[in-house]
Amino acid sequence: MSTTDRYVSPLSERYASKEMQYIFSPDMKFSTWRRLWIALAETEMELGLPITQEQIDEMKEHVSDINYDVAKAREKEVRHDVMSHVYAYGVQCPKAKGIIHLGATSCYVGDNTDIIVMNEALKLVKKKLVNVIAELAKFAGEQKGQPTLAFTHFQPAQPTTVGKRATLWMQEFAMDLEDLEYVQSTLKLLGSKGTTGTQASFLELFEGDQETIDRIDPMIAEKMGFSACYPVSGQTYSRKVDTRVANVLAGIAASAHKFSNDIRLLQHLKEVEEPFEKSQIGSSAMAYKRNPMRSERIASLSRYVMIDALNPAVTSATQWFERTLDDSANKRLSIPEGFLAIDGILDLVLNVVDGLVVYPKVIEKRLMSELPFMATENIMMDAVKAGGDRQELHERIRELSMEAGRSVKVEGKDNDLLERIAADPTFNLSLEDLKKTMDPSRYTGRAEVQVEAYLEQVIRPLLEENRELLGMKAEINV
Repeated sequence: MSTTDRYVSPLSERYASKEMQYIFSPDMKFSTWRRLWIALAETEMELGLPITQEQIDEMKEHVSDINYDVAKAREKEVRHDVMSHVYAYGVQCPKAKGIIHLGATSCYVGDNTDIIVMNEALKLVKKKLVNVIAELAKFAGEQKGQPTLAFTHFQPAQPTTVGKRATLWMQEFAMDLEDLEYVQSTLKLLGSKGTTGTQASFLELFEGDQETIDRIDPMIAEKMGFSACYPVSGQTYSRKVDTRVANVLAGIAASAHKFSNDIRLLQHLKEVEEPFEKSQIGSSAMAYKRNPMRSERIASLSRYVMIDALNPAVTSATQWFERTLDDSANKRLSIPEGFLAIDGILDLVLNVVDGLVVYPKVIEKRLMSELPFMATENIMMDAVKAGGDRQELHERIRELSMEAGRSVKVEGKDNDLLERIAADPTFNLSLEDLKKTMDPSRYTGRAEVQVEAYLEQVIRPLLEENRELLGMKAEINV
């Protein structure tokens, strides 16, 4: 069948990895449904219902070979996806078909699978996030001592180092990792709580045996690799869970967006450049251009993820009582696409950081053109030591700075502030004396030490803790 005559999501076609696409694939979804039905049947058998091991074994034989054709044909008749798959599973498991889904409602497989899938997706996001942090740590360490002009309001400010700036990006991603780990640690299964969360069907199945019924959810959770189920629910788990997960993704997107904006601005200044391949084309009309395509894509996808987080929030806010179905279509879009987009974003960030090119000569030229202005406080102190009056010096250096700045902007001349100060008798300093103050490292404060301390005290322990996740290299599709 042709795939060029219908819409294909760019999230799967261009941006997301095969690993993330599999997590949200039909195979993952429906095989998980079957694993949940097996867990329920095993639990019911172990708690005394007349279910045989032969029935369980038959179900286990058909976890992955899903007969989609049968399920699709059945759904056209009954208009119910879960019951269509119960039927299809029963066709493959004739001995067990009578006990598949026993006592459960649709949300038993639907909601528990959603939690399981989100948990698996968060594992992949965490792996990529850890590797982004590791690459940024490497970059920061290499560039920790490279002085560069810092900006506040995108106006020249007191210098920092390239490595120190990278720690700002790193710290935000590290905060995202903390949020991810917390939310992931709180994920629980829905369990099997029936149509309105009261487990009424199990009260009938187990003839009112409360102690036995209390064991159902913990046993299912353990079989599915979770520590617990949510203690109370309506028919569904609280949609607040989706909101918390989406907010984690939105937080990562915000960090990635800030990083990409900085790279785009630095590439405009020609100080730092994202990877640009040998045969890459920057523009269809302007062949010389080296557009920051990857960083622009990060920003674009990040905006999508940040806005996408509103969907689960609104869905959570508008659920009526024990459940309504207006969450279903929205969840099918917002959760998978949020994860697919953040997956593509992290691949791009990893790719950009891994291939960042720094141009020290350009950085130095821009820094030195502004440094005389920033050195004025030190120059003023040197002039005081030489016998000058602090207040008089302050006023005069302000006037000379304005004159030099006007000359740069209006006349396009180089910054000649040092020459103006040397020629002014108020200061009693030679041009040679003034040039000695132009060592950029005098003005970067504790930047290099801060980089070393942050890497040593925060990042290296974090990476050591997640050592098994390291070593990933990103591949971007287009």
